[in-house]
Amino acid sequence: MYRSFGAKWGSFRIAHLSTGDRVGVELFQFNNQVSPENNFEYWKTGIFHFCVQDPNVEELAERIVAAGGKKRMAKPRYYYPGEKPYRMIYMEDPFGNILEIYSHSYELIYSEGAY
Repeated sequence: MYRSFGAKWGSFRIAHLSTGDRVGVELFQFNNQVSPENNFEYWKTGIFHFCVQDPNVEELAERIVAAGGKKRMAKPRYYYPGEKPYRMIYMEDPFGNILEIYSHSYELIYSEGAY
């Protein structure tokens, strides 16, 4: 399902949260997570990824590639194929930051259990 994580990622737990003003937050727990011995490896901290919403996922993805970024998935994932146009794609910006593009709002995509 999440090809962008690579072949060895295994499985994970995820919690979906949504604020009253339609901001979505995802909390991930990977089963193969290894905690650092002193839990303060500052050079490894940071944001896993962030997400933006754009109704034209494919066009924004191509603009990112044209600016020097790359696709982390070959094509967008449709959450409800043939039923709803909700889709997403993982990208990488020219600086190596991972971003996700949603076609629709967070609560719409996950309201019916997109997994």
